[in-house]
Amino acid sequence: MTSKGRIVLYHPQVCDSRRSTQAGNHVLPLSLLTIAAWPHHDGYEVVIIDGALYEDASEAHDKVVSACDGALVYGTTAMVGYQVTDSYNCTKRVKDRFPDLVTLIGGWWASVMPKMELESGVFDAVCLGQGEITFREFIQAVEAGSDLEEVAGLALLRDGELIKTERRPIARWEELLNCCWDLLDFEPYRQAQLGSAGKRITERNPRPRSFKEDRPVVTMVYHASFGCPEPCAFCCSPAVTNRGWRAMPADRMLDDIEELQDRFDFDVLRFYDANWGVREKRTREYCEGAIKRDLNLPFLALMEPFSVLHYDPSTVDLMAEAGCYIVNIGAEAGSDPMMERIGKHTAGDDNLQAAVELAKRDIDSYLTYIIGFPGETKESMYATVDQARDIRAATPLAHPWIWIYQPIPGTPFYDQSLEEGFQAPQTIQEWGEFGEYHISETWEGRIPDDVLKRRQLFQHFSSLSQGLTRGKVGWWERRATNRLRSGHWKMARAEAKAFDVYLRSLRSVGLHKGGMNVTPSAQY
Repeated sequence: MTSKGRIVLYHPQVCDSRRSTQAGNHVLPLSLLTIAAWPHHDGYEVVIIDGALYEDASEAHDKVVSACDGALVYGTTAMVGYQVTDSYNCTKRVKDRFPDLVTLIGGWWASVMPKMELESGVFDAVCLGQGEITFREFIQAVEAGSDLEEVAGLALLRDGELIKTERRPIARWEELLNCCWDLLDFEPYRQAQLGSAGKRITERNPRPRSFKEDRPVVTMVYHASFGCPEPCAFCCSPAVTNRGWRAMPADRMLDDIEELQDRFDFDVLRFYDANWGVREKRTREYCEGAIKRDLNLPFLALMEPFSVLHYDPSTVDLMAEAGCYIVNIGAEAGSDPMMERIGKHTAGDDNLQAAVELAKRDIDSYLTYIIGFPGETKESMYATVDQARDIRAATPLAHPWIWIYQPIPGTPFYDQSLEEGFQAPQTIQEWGEFGEYHISETWEGRIPDDVLKRRQLFQHFSSLSQGLTRGKVGWWERRATNRLRSGHWKMARAEAKAFDVYLRSLRSVGLHKGGMNVTPSAQY
């Protein structure tokens, strides 16, 4: 069949490859594979170029520019962080070379900051929210020469003014095709996981305990739902999705995953859904189906503690039997007043109880907390550190981490942050340098120094107790576990410094070369 025209899609680098080794080249460009499905089905030639597979972004940009010669449409995406800059840099090169080529950007960032993207002069339109149907109609409109204002779900700039076309509702799953796996060469991602960066990837998401320690592990990322019903005030999802949630039926999901495993031969499945476990019936159907089909595929997914605690216990049992070995939990905060402000119905010791229930079934939990929300008191931040410590002490299968709050546009807390003095970046380039979410302190001075030091001590003892620092569990690791259980921090700083000196001495004589979570003693 003759192609109707070429569509070029670029997935920007997550981190600046010139400065970071965490290029994200183990993660598939799922968003582009998803929106490519309908155009590919309709007979267009779709070319996807993933910047993460290139050591130098300019090499990826060269490939994109070359592919755009004679193309009908060019599209890209971005989330907060370096993708904002890289998507702009690539698109500018495309637009400089082909000024008449129609360009589009979508994704979380563009959906909440459409005017900044359009005023950059390199984008003709912004796709707001879910993009599969919007992108299909956008391509049809471009090919027909129709007015883009007739396409729902877009932001456009007209005479310097931002206009938004009719809001598009979240699509029913029967309106969508599965990801366009025919366009994916999985081998580079496999090699990235098995190569030098693979060890760090594995450490962040440990291999199932049933796997031999020296067995290579290849993970497939997958998404089977869109949106999230939670109202979290720090997250832009409520504004972008209107708290809607649509999910792929379990049978369809199982059919697709079974075919993918036969095609790509991977070991572990990682669901990238924002909230995988919203509906217990669907969770149960997937697990029962996986067991019946003898899928034997370990998986990890993000769920709310509310789901874990309110599911029938037999459903959580089924999750473990079906291969669930890690549940990621957005724990958020350790104080009830702060959780109420966030908008979540988690309260009291729900986070702890969820971690314990999962551990009973040999399922690890990775819980993410945040400190430094606008209006948050020092007492609330301390409560978060204390709850994280309690959870880590309660079970070795719980892995709580405390992130630093980052103001994200399109959220209620972002507006409050501005009112409280947060100085937001003003340009695309500045937003691209904003720092990786949960790692950088992007609102300096927001968190008191004593809270930061307490958090740093917790992270030190938590990492040490898990065996991440030395790659084994010995006297130091058992001592760290006891420190977490006692909750006494009086001598904690001295112990952390002592361990730092010990580790440095081993390194000086070449007896220790590993470790990924060592904090210099000067920070304690």
